[in-house]
Order: sequence, then C-alpha cells, then structure tokens
Amino acid sequence: MTYTLSAAKLQTYYRCPLSFYFRYERKVPGAVFFGSAVLGTSLHQALAQIYQDWHYQDPIPNLEWIDHCWSQQTRDLSPNQISEGRSILRRYYDSFIVTQSALRKPVAVEGRIQGAFQAENMEFTLSGRYDRLDYLDDGLELIDYKSAKEVDLPESDEMDLQIGLYYLALEQRYQRSLKRLSLLYLRTGEKISFDATPTHRHRVESMIGDLAVQLRRDQRWLPFPGEQCDRCAYARYCPAARSEPEPLPETAQPTGGLQLVLSL
Repeated sequence: MTYTLSAAKLQTYYRCPLSFYFRYERKVPGAVFFGSAVLGTSLHQALAQIYQDWHYQDPIPNLEWIDHCWSQQTRDLSPNQISEGRSILRRYYDSFIVTQSALRKPVAVEGRIQGAFQAENMEFTLSGRYDRLDYLDDGLELIDYKSAKEVDLPESDEMDLQIGLYYLALEQRYQRSLKRLSLLYLRTGEKISFDATPTHRHRVESMIGDLAVQLRRDQRWLPFPGEQCDRCAYARYCPAARSEPEPLPETAQPTGGLQLVLSL
C-alpha cells in the first residue's frame, strides 16, 4: 500500500504530530481548503507560456508578446480580472524581463521532479511540482510565483523543510544542487530568495526518518500544544486542547500502510 506524503503534510507533522495523525492517517474532516483563485491560475499559465513558447532568437521579447500570452489565458475571467492581470504581467515585464541583457531559457516551466529516499528500511518516492526552474552558474534556482495581494512569508522552519525536500529531489534529477528558492510576488513585483544548502537536505532527511519511526513503530502521535491550537481544525478531538475530547467520527479511516510517497 502506498502512503502519500506532501510538503504540506511534513510541515503539519512538524507543527503537531497529532494533527497530522487526525488529518492524514485517519482522514478526519477538518478545515475547508480552497483551490487557487482563477486569476492566479491564469497568471501562472500565462507566465509558463511566456517562457516556454518564446523562440529565444531575439534577446528580449517585446511587450506585445506578453499581451499575446495573456490573451490566451483569459477565457474564464471577468473584464476587471483581465485588465488587472494585464497590469500585473506588464509590471512583471518591467521588473524581471527588460532589466536583463537577454531572457534566459529555463530548465523547465510548470515542471515535475522525482527522486527516491530510504529511511528505517522504508522506501520513499520524492515527487513535486514547480513554476519555473532556472540554471545558475553553480546550481539551480527554483521559482515559485505568488499571486497573493500581500507578501506573506512562510515561517522560516517550514520554508527550510520545503527547501530541503526540493534539494533532495532536484539533486537526483539533475545531478546539480539547488542553490536558491525564490518567491516571486506578482502583484508587488518583489522577489524574495532563500539560499539552499546541504543543511536543509540533512534536516529533511532527519525529519523523514522520525516520521518513518512513528509510522512503523511508535504510533504515539503526541500533540504539540501552542499558538496553532487556536486555529486547529481538530481541537475538539485533542486531549491537549480539551479535558474531555470528542471521539473521532465513525467515518474516520483506519491507519494505512507503510510505503511512503513524498510529494512536494
């Protein structure tokens, strides 16, 4: 049986193993999670087309190319969203394209990566998605587009875990190290970068090993009480949050198997 583990799952485990257990092991319904906004999805698709379909015979595409790519991704948008998206991409063009001497062709856009990892005699498959992957002189840079209206940085510990997961998978796929993970905020034109080092990889390897022990032997799933408890979707079932927690619903699933698939 295959057990799927995502970067979000690993971050949930870091915050509270018991929350991880309720949500992913027992499949207890919790908070509602919404998909990406339509405008954000269209912006991602337009940026992928800008880089993927450009012929690279000229050093820099003109603004008409940006507008053309945007026009291909606006079918499900309102007139206001179309106008807003065009303004966002033109700002991106001014900040990140015309400022270069030549547009560099990415390694890939909207790509997937896969790798392998073993811990506690358990086989892990690492897989993930990214918006853009660029070559640097000494390694790779992973670009993650953000369409939020404000810059909202992840917690540093959770960002370290994400970097470590990509470090592992990209090193195996491209035989080159991840040197930088960059968050590019489309609405503000800000680019915030984080250096990637082997330390990130070692930390993730250690955490995956701890999780493997939990799944194979310990099965304790201890709660980590803290500020996150106030917004936890599973507080009513948690002995750390309530003196008399509710029993899990009858729809809760039994625990699954032990072969893990890591998905970034």
